[in-house]
Amino acid sequence: MREAITGVDSGFQEMIQTGLDRLLDDPGVLAGRRYAILAHGASVSASLGPIHLELTRRGAETPRFLLGPEHGYYGVEQDMVASVTEPDPWTGLPLLSLYGDSPETLRPDPTVFEPLDLLLVDLQDIGSRYYTYAATAVWSAEAALAAGCEVWVLDRPNPLGGVTIEGNRRRPGYESFIGAFELPVRHGLTLGELALLELSRGGETPAGVQVWAVEGWSREMTWRDWGRPWVAPSPNIPTGSTTEIFPGGGLIEATEVSEGRGTTRPFELLGAPYLAPVSLSDRLNALEMPGCRFLPTYFKPQFQKHAGEICGGVQWVVTDPERHRPYRTGVEIVRQLRELGGDDFSWREAPYEFESERPAIDLLSGDDRLRQALENSGDQECDEWLASWQADERSFREERKPFLLYPE
Repeated sequence: MREAITGVDSGFQEMIQTGLDRLLDDPGVLAGRRYAILAHGASVSASLGPIHLELTRRGAETPRFLLGPEHGYYGVEQDMVASVTEPDPWTGLPLLSLYGDSPETLRPDPTVFEPLDLLLVDLQDIGSRYYTYAATAVWSAEAALAAGCEVWVLDRPNPLGGVTIEGNRRRPGYESFIGAFELPVRHGLTLGELALLELSRGGETPAGVQVWAVEGWSREMTWRDWGRPWVAPSPNIPTGSTTEIFPGGGLIEATEVSEGRGTTRPFELLGAPYLAPVSLSDRLNALEMPGCRFLPTYFKPQFQKHAGEICGGVQWVVTDPERHRPYRTGVEIVRQLRELGGDDFSWREAPYEFESERPAIDLLSGDDRLRQALENSGDQECDEWLASWQADERSFREERKPFLLYPE
């Protein structure tokens, strides 16, 4: 058992060893390697040391450069705000941004990796199709492999666990940065497993790919079971409990209702100036969605939607994580927001993750069936779409089996 983290309650007991922790136990494997690191602020060791500092402290070769995903290497930028390519302020290493001001910046050119023979990928994913780090990891791995560079994925657990699969697959024609792969919204994979699946489409897993698996993690374990502190992987996932809401709360981004960005409780809060908190909470609680309740409240976002305005809305409270189905709940929330909001309700019209031709709700839900059903006030049409999830969930459970690193 590793030592408790300095400054953390003495009752802290580490339950797992991430791929990074395992690499740090054997840093000699990097001897003579010309490598770069794709990581972010949550890419830390069990002692909370950032990956690039911990590797050099343990005697490994210094990385040639660092790459940062959306929000930047240190998570300082809000969503859809470009990060700049500049020297790392901490070490002076070159720091390349994989999220700039155009879609072309999302996929690194293979020439970037020509001076290297290894790319280390260490990103904390949160188990939702919308979350962009999986796309960045896979697209970067593809570019590195095209340049003849090996790829090691230092795996981390899925904070939602690896058992439950929830939602429809994304349909062809709705590809985007927040829907890069034909996965259900809640896929139940670690980033290492997801990378193996996606890099193997159309053939076998490339020989240059290796996943450093997590030790001590099993599929039923969520972030609550890890035995280590939560480190925010992006600005609006500040706590582990936020991950339990995000697969459904992310749908609110497709509307002009605030999803709580600009507050201290993003995705837990949702509302708008025209909404009556009690009416909304009564409607949502009457649905008796499993594992959650809705508390009527007011809040004032400091930036983004309705900045500086008092919004009426609800706080989404998870009461039973095992029974909670966030994506299903999120669909019902959008349905109630549309009915209760009437003419005040509207879909997001501003470009969304470099996409201006297709509505954000279609990109997030993976096709146009949800939007069409709600616009047609077609409850039966919406219910049929919801029922279709079962086939997608079953087929994906079978598809993912060959790539599972942790037994079901």
